[in-house]
Amino acid sequence: MKVHSDFDPIELEILWNRLVSVVNEAAVALLRTAFSTVVRESNDFTMVLMDTDGASIADTNVGTPSFVGILPRTLSQCLVKIPIEQWQPGDCIVTNDPWMTTGHLLDLAMLAPIFHRGQLVGISGSIAHLPDIGGALFSADCREVFEEGIRIPPTKFLEGGRENRVLATLIRANVRVPEQVLGDVFAQVTAHGVCARKLGEFLETSGLQDLTAVSAALQDRADKAMRSAIEAIPDGTYSSVLVADGYDDEETRIVCAVTISGSKLHVDYAGSSKQIGRGLNSVMNFTYALSVYPLKCVLDPTTPRNEGSYRSITVTAPEGSILNPIKPAACNARQLTAHLLAGAIYKCLAQIVPEKVIAESGTAPTLRSVYSGTDRYGNRFSQVLFGSGGMGASAFSDGHSCTPFPTNTGSGSIEAFEAAAPLIVWRKELVPDSGGAGQFRGGLGQEIEVEVVSDQEVQLSLMADRQKNPPEGLIGGKAGAPVVIQLSDGTKPHPKSRSLLSPGQKLILRYAGAGGFGDPSKRRREDILRDLMDGYVTLAALQRDYGVQFGGMGK
Repeated sequence: MKVHSDFDPIELEILWNRLVSVVNEAAVALLRTAFSTVVRESNDFTMVLMDTDGASIADTNVGTPSFVGILPRTLSQCLVKIPIEQWQPGDCIVTNDPWMTTGHLLDLAMLAPIFHRGQLVGISGSIAHLPDIGGALFSADCREVFEEGIRIPPTKFLEGGRENRVLATLIRANVRVPEQVLGDVFAQVTAHGVCARKLGEFLETSGLQDLTAVSAALQDRADKAMRSAIEAIPDGTYSSVLVADGYDDEETRIVCAVTISGSKLHVDYAGSSKQIGRGLNSVMNFTYALSVYPLKCVLDPTTPRNEGSYRSITVTAPEGSILNPIKPAACNARQLTAHLLAGAIYKCLAQIVPEKVIAESGTAPTLRSVYSGTDRYGNRFSQVLFGSGGMGASAFSDGHSCTPFPTNTGSGSIEAFEAAAPLIVWRKELVPDSGGAGQFRGGLGQEIEVEVVSDQEVQLSLMADRQKNPPEGLIGGKAGAPVVIQLSDGTKPHPKSRSLLSPGQKLILRYAGAGGFGDPSKRRREDILRDLMDGYVTLAALQRDYGVQFGGMGK
């Protein structure tokens, strides 16, 4: 039997690519069989292959990368409740406990053992954001997790390939759109079946009896790549503070310290806001994931990720803080806090490696709007509009407009969104002057106008930030434009609460622009002129942000 040192680099690269392909095929199966637009249009899911010790070997590059490192933690906690000896072929274990998974009830984690020739050889894991989980919609204003929906402890949804009808009945009875919810759950089941089949083919053709040796080799390779990247950064502790709107008068304050020591990196959030009695709290699993992912992006972006990628990185946050809340804290809108972490970390790294980071993005945090009600045929609907603000500028280029980061969930097809609910999207257009000025300009935000065409009221849940504290620039770059939300009559709804939209009423969502990078006076005149011609900036902004008069554009 091979040990991990027996693989030559070329062979290992081929095996790794094949394993990533196994996971990607499973992920595509989930994507294509999902019922909800949240998964099949907006890409809010992931798929992972783990070894029998629970370490990830290969992650999909199809789904949401900000879920990195979570499923191994989910597995270790599930094994406490259901020991591995009780896992049999055809089993699928599920849970949506926020402290075991990604931090809110809407994300359902599924785990399945993979057997080959009668031997347990691996465990597949998936996460899918369900379109509904009961409770108070997908919202930010609940005070305890109990209000936010049903919580499923580790339970076998399938046992020996047979459905747990009691659990399925319980889910169906507690959600607004049961066909979509259970359709997505079975899409996960399908994906796990594909993963098991493809892994069996991999083992047959590769000549490997199990994944033990190749897993160890791949993790060592990822570990060495990350450690090498960390060693290239000067040792020391680098600190930053980031302030966001929070809830009403309770601002969210992220205090971040990144410590580099040789090949190790530690992120500490001591001093950050205490947990609050609203749904903005980010459990430690999600705080960890949204810390290591932006680090992976800037330090080691090319090596495929697995458990080894994060061995050299540790993350801590005080218990009872907004980044490590104690049960039963509300946490459904935890992205409004955790998406800020990339910006806080990059402000630290900008002090030593500014060429590797980007300014704050307008989708950090995301602006989400949720619509629920009954259509003209009496059918219930629950739809989330996924839109994006601008992406932060870097030391080398302008930020991308309407591009999500640190998540990659997108709006998907507007036609599919409109087909699933009595809503019409009248406009999706770039917002001029929304990208922060700089040597390199921040990405532009967008404005989306949604009208209710139902003959009944529609429940609306808003989860937005960055109205008071827009995304900051870096190294002299200016801030992007803030979020603006208003109704067609000019009134402004609460950005983190639930309300009702009347028939014919329109909601206008202006997503934030991103921060610029570098001194605006250093921006090339040809780039400024191009922005003006493309309509990205106005004449007033040229004078205000760049000190350029229209008559002086040719100078």
